[in-house]
Amino acid sequence: MTRIAVITPASQNRLAHLHRQRRFLREVLGPHHDVVRIEAWLDSEPPPPFDGAVHVHVPPGRDGMRVGAGRNAAAEIALSRDVDLLVFLDVDCLPGPELLDGYVAAARSHPDGLLCGPVTYLESVQRPSAPDQLEAMTRPHPVRPNPATGVVSTAEADEYDLFWSLSFAVTPATWARLGGFDERYEGYGAEDTDLGRRARSLGIPLHWVGGAHAYHQWHPAGTPPWRHLDDILRNGALFAERWAEWPMGGWIDEFVAAGAVEPHDGGYRRTAA
Repeated sequence: MTRIAVITPASQNRLAHLHRQRRFLREVLGPHHDVVRIEAWLDSEPPPPFDGAVHVHVPPGRDGMRVGAGRNAAAEIALSRDVDLLVFLDVDCLPGPELLDGYVAAARSHPDGLLCGPVTYLESVQRPSAPDQLEAMTRPHPVRPNPATGVVSTAEADEYDLFWSLSFAVTPATWARLGGFDERYEGYGAEDTDLGRRARSLGIPLHWVGGAHAYHQWHPAGTPPWRHLDDILRNGALFAERWAEWPMGGWIDEFVAAGAVEPHDGGYRRTAA
């Protein structure tokens, strides 16, 4: 039996999403699953009591929530419990009925890879109450490959920037090769694109796992995400320092077009008020 850690960064402002995720996880677990659930609590205050998950408290840094650091801390706990597979599932994501089985099967056939299942972004009116309702809502994001259930396809080199950390899985050996998330990224954006680039630079294959569906629960975000503008500029500059190009280019272009951001010294900055 494969021992699985399900790792979720969480916070008070996503508590409703977290409660639904917890319930769905309980409902999709079968007798053949051996799961340790680990939640990294990212608020300043410790998490509320909850009997059923291991908690690690990773309070915000100077520039905001430390999502990457939270995932790293949770993974460290998971490895201390001798798990065979790390499954990362963001707090606003629901597991499809075959998510765990899909990742387990893919890890057996591709133990050295970075494994990513399809993600459906639910609409505001879609509030599923049980996992068996998810199939009718399945509409994987069209920008990423969506193999048939049971099929694992290998990404091309130019697809690594489509790695999204809201749902993925790795074996402990692959996690060790990756070295975890860069904890210098704080607040919103770029830490997952950075990890994808690192995987490519290390020759770690990225695999698309058919049938391992996750469902992103709706919440207000905005396009582009104006409330995260400063995070995107700060984290984008950090990314560019390492990889010699800026991430999140579509959003940057929209900020520039709106007059909020301007090119500066090979990068970008806020325009003068």
